[in-house]
Amino acid sequence: MQATIFTQFVLPGVLALIMFGMGLSLSKVDFTRLMSTPKPVFVGLFGQLLVLPLFAFSIALAFNAPPEIAIGLMILAACPGGTSSNLISHIAKANLALSVSLTALTTIVCVITTPLVIKYSIGFFSVQQANEFSLLNTSFGLLLISILPVIAGMLIRARYSKFARRAEPKFRVLSTVFMLLLIIIISYQEQDMIIAAFPDVFLLAMGLNLGATMIGLGMANLGGLSGKDGVTLGIEIGTQNASLAILIAVSFIQQPAFAIAAGVYGVIMYLGAFILIMLKQSSLTSTHH
Repeated sequence: MQATIFTQFVLPGVLALIMFGMGLSLSKVDFTRLMSTPKPVFVGLFGQLLVLPLFAFSIALAFNAPPEIAIGLMILAACPGGTSSNLISHIAKANLALSVSLTALTTIVCVITTPLVIKYSIGFFSVQQANEFSLLNTSFGLLLISILPVIAGMLIRARYSKFARRAEPKFRVLSTVFMLLLIIIISYQEQDMIIAAFPDVFLLAMGLNLGATMIGLGMANLGGLSGKDGVTLGIEIGTQNASLAILIAVSFIQQPAFAIAAGVYGVIMYLGAFILIMLKQSSLTSTHH
């Protein structure tokens, strides 16, 4: 895919704005709170940064996914949790503080881990493309569009708290609209490949989403965490930053075919969270009766 104004400036710029919006929702309290209850955070980080990429790798191998779809799944699994996970956790009455903290922490750590996972995946599934991927450029790009805007948002929140609280929901809406537009654009550009691969991609994406949600629940159970924290981890690990995965594929690697898996996942990734919310509601109802 040739570099365009959209891929080089608009796409990274809007995503940086979304990350700035995440920063507006954060304060030092979100991080200092982790010191008093670090266990759920460590369990969540382990699931997000290690178990999820390994699970995506296993799915790609087990179903013999085409290289571009396999690499796309790995890019997606290597990305941090999405900001929409915080909204879902709020709706589900899960541990919102844990959700926000995990999203922020994985965003920071993924500047280092995401390029490494992608580099390995490209080398494993498609040797031909391995030399075209730059670890340094990707890490630097992630730093510019994720960490620095989040820090800027946090600084604004610290100094202009009232403005930050009013503005943050608007950035959340922007995040959803932007992801949908991205999916439409990718679908138009890669329509032939999507039509040919859709049944496989859909099943792989759905399997990854449901599996990631179960990983969150299972790890919370193994770690002896509360049911509320389990729901939170299920949502957090199952709801990935699909917009960032698309950006990496289209702008950093300039391989829009790698964005197909993230585009499909962006549409169906709320399925696992929806099931969790329904199960939580039904268990509450049965408890009251």
